[in-house]
Amino acid sequence: MSRAVLSIGSNLGDREAHLRSVVEAFAPWLVAVSPVYETAPWGGVDQQDFLNAVLVVDDPDAGPWDWLRRGRELEQAADRVRIVRWGARTLDVDVVACTAAGGPVRSTDPELTLPHPQARHRAFVLVPWLAVAPDATLDVGERRYPISELLAALPAEEVAGVRRTELVLA
Repeated sequence: MSRAVLSIGSNLGDREAHLRSVVEAFAPWLVAVSPVYETAPWGGVDQQDFLNAVLVVDDPDAGPWDWLRRGRELEQAADRVRIVRWGARTLDVDVVACTAAGGPVRSTDPELTLPHPQARHRAFVLVPWLAVAPDATLDVGERRYPISELLAALPAEEVAGVRRTELVLA
């Protein structure tokens, strides 16, 4: 059994439809869906704003690699192209964290690093995650931090740039 936190985003094409496709595909395992937020692009590449959300999913028969595979299949279906790092994309599905019976899953594999090494620095992940799991924690190094504490450590302007929309995915 594993439970995963997935960060989803889109800034090309029908952004809302791309996010909805993920919610629909993960419906059998869906535990929670955050509100949708609009955010400026992260990483310094000039492009339009993203729509972002977080899903919490749970499947007794899935492991972390299953969540990654399912997410990548959805990215392919949305014609995701990986050319420019942090560039525009139709759909991005990231496995942020995963827990199994033994607790948080850790991985140093370059294809699936868990917990996601940049999640703690990204308000567009932490804000929606906190909205659906107020008591959530994230392992950073050898220490476990409440998501609320990681979010409070980010620059105020970055957090303020995560703007809740009226869109509802679930």
